[in-house]
Amino acid sequence: MIGRLSPLRSSMNAIFSLGMIGIAAAAPDWSQWRGPTRDSQIHEGAKAWPERLNDKTLTKVWNVGLAEGYSSPLVVGGRVFTVETKDKKTEITRAFDRKTGEALWEHSWEGSMRVPFYAAKNGSWVRSTPAVDDKAIYVGGMLDVLKAIDVKTGKEIWQRDFPGEEKSARPQFGFVCSPLLDNDAIYVQAGSALRKVSKTDGKTIWKTLEDERAMFGSAFSSPSRATIGGKDQILVQTRMALGGVDPKDGKVLWSTPVKAFRGMNILTPTVMGDHLFTASYGGGSFWYELGKGDDGFAIETKWTDKIEGNMSSPVVIDGKVYLHGRDKRFHCLDPAAGKVLWSTKEKFGSYWSMVANGTRILALDDRGELLLIEADPNEFKVIDRMKVSEHPTWAHLAVTGDEVYVRDLFGITSYRWK
Repeated sequence: MIGRLSPLRSSMNAIFSLGMIGIAAAAPDWSQWRGPTRDSQIHEGAKAWPERLNDKTLTKVWNVGLAEGYSSPLVVGGRVFTVETKDKKTEITRAFDRKTGEALWEHSWEGSMRVPFYAAKNGSWVRSTPAVDDKAIYVGGMLDVLKAIDVKTGKEIWQRDFPGEEKSARPQFGFVCSPLLDNDAIYVQAGSALRKVSKTDGKTIWKTLEDERAMFGSAFSSPSRATIGGKDQILVQTRMALGGVDPKDGKVLWSTPVKAFRGMNILTPTVMGDHLFTASYGGGSFWYELGKGDDGFAIETKWTDKIEGNMSSPVVIDGKVYLHGRDKRFHCLDPAAGKVLWSTKEKFGSYWSMVANGTRILALDDRGELLLIEADPNEFKVIDRMKVSEHPTWAHLAVTGDEVYVRDLFGITSYRWK
């Protein structure tokens, strides 16, 4: 293991703040998968995005080369965090200065694996996006290992090897789920279960939905949190089902099967009031209503459609779902009305990550193209496009204030809106 701090930055250990000119004071950190609210929406400190995408409106601030990885960059305080897999055998977490891109520390461990089936063609490097608070970064290693690393020093705080400690099945596709932050804990699908893990020592507070994914290997989807039907709950898709879990004790409040080819339920659950949307590979699109039943909650399927999801989680604007599908087309769905409003003729890459700001969507195609889109239920409106990388861009966009971070397969680039 390696945990080293740049000597030039050691005096900054006691200070963990923005310390940057040009960042909106109200702009929140991008601290976890799909942002602070887990829905890829800019809710606070938002600035209107420019009308064009080019090197004058979106200027490059710095670029750092990295080994391969699909993990989204995270931006917390004055630092940017990334994870990578080097030489197909070593996993590395790194911290950089947010303003300059200067390396601050790195922490590494032996822990790579080779994923099976068609996923192998895209590489076997780290996939999970960590979560960061003011004390630690919580990182999922491919071999189903969860680590807490000190954000200031890069030193390991604790580690949990679920297969080693609990004899759980080693996931076929690696640790894919991205941890969800809570005040004193994190939620994650790991060790053949959905579990609540203490931030202090990594011990499991509770675990549920055990072995639900065993016949298909590792879980893909990342949990989210919402109040539905007046009840605070953790929403999660296993390989087989969508469900709600009580965050206090892990009690399964409700669940419903989700049809998918070989259990490929990958998207993050999307909440719209007391309704939920998801789309699966080989299954289609599903719109559910959560109500009260005789013994608690009752889940009802209100609408389905043949449009399949894949890996791209959608964004919701004015009640409309904007989804990049398995067919590589972009779709606008109105689930409340039970309609597909439009689908593009143009095909894009295999994956999009999206961030919404009002009625604007910033979408990063896995082929290295950034698109600025006006969300319009009547038609597909691309405002502008910009090539940002010659390498694949599977990692999720990070956007906060006037900053945009793009992680391609071999590096990370910091941009600034003007």
